[in-house]
Amino acid sequence: MAITASMVKELRDSTGAGMMDAKKALTENNGDMEAAVDWLRTKGLAKAAKKSGRTAAEGLVAVKVSGGHGVAVEVNSETDFVGKNADFQKMVSGIADVAMGVADVEALKAADMGGKTVEQTVTDAVAVIGENMSVRRMSAIDADAVVSYVHNAAAPGMGKIGVLVGLNGGDEAFGKQVAMHIAAVNPASLSEDDLDPAVVEKEKQVQMDIARESGKPEQVIEKMIIGRMKKYMSEVTLLNQAFVVNPDLTVGDAAKEAGATITGFVRLEVGEGIEVVKEDFAAEVAKAAKG
Repeated sequence: MAITASMVKELRDSTGAGMMDAKKALTENNGDMEAAVDWLRTKGLAKAAKKSGRTAAEGLVAVKVSGGHGVAVEVNSETDFVGKNADFQKMVSGIADVAMGVADVEALKAADMGGKTVEQTVTDAVAVIGENMSVRRMSAIDADAVVSYVHNAAAPGMGKIGVLVGLNGGDEAFGKQVAMHIAAVNPASLSEDDLDPAVVEKEKQVQMDIARESGKPEQVIEKMIIGRMKKYMSEVTLLNQAFVVNPDLTVGDAAKEAGATITGFVRLEVGEGIEVVKEDFAAEVAKAAKG
């Protein structure tokens, strides 16, 4: 039986499977739509695709370091429970291993992992574990030395927040302190030079508007803004923040005392920036009842 484009579209719409998978399912089953649906379900493809629209804002961040190279990878799931699953943790650790040899998250998804791409490995895990999952983000850092820290660790090298710190000089103990500071305080950038100019300008305009509400002359306002922007930089840039280990020093000053230069950092937190739509319990039950 000839497999038409409309048949492929119908199967894709009803199962959410990919175009090539839908076409193969129809070919394998001689155009029988119901049999093709069953074939996709047997392969786990329909099940995985149907779950792909659900919000995955939980999961784990894994960090890996080798010499002067480190990576942090966020792999999401729908529930925190899955983050405690040993099979999920093993998969995330394996994905982080693969990430050590690629440049970005798209290359990571396409990279080989035991004979399959990372993306296919995750798709297969969706079918087995029963939740939507995704490899969401990856960041890498290179320096003379890279120190890692995981907050709320679920297993070695993975947890809710993963931090990498690049150092020239200093020692691992100091690097660990800085990594813990970053996990707790969440700086926006290393220094003023790394801040997005648009963000800085927006903050400056906000502070000017606030100052003008006081009715003071413009020349006074300009002096006020200098002080307020200095305070802003001390709050959002790592090197200018008060060091949590010793608040009498900035992180930059602490680095000098330790004989270290902090060259960069990575901080990934599970679900950061993902908007989760909350439903009331009755709505959840009604939705589940409809399938």
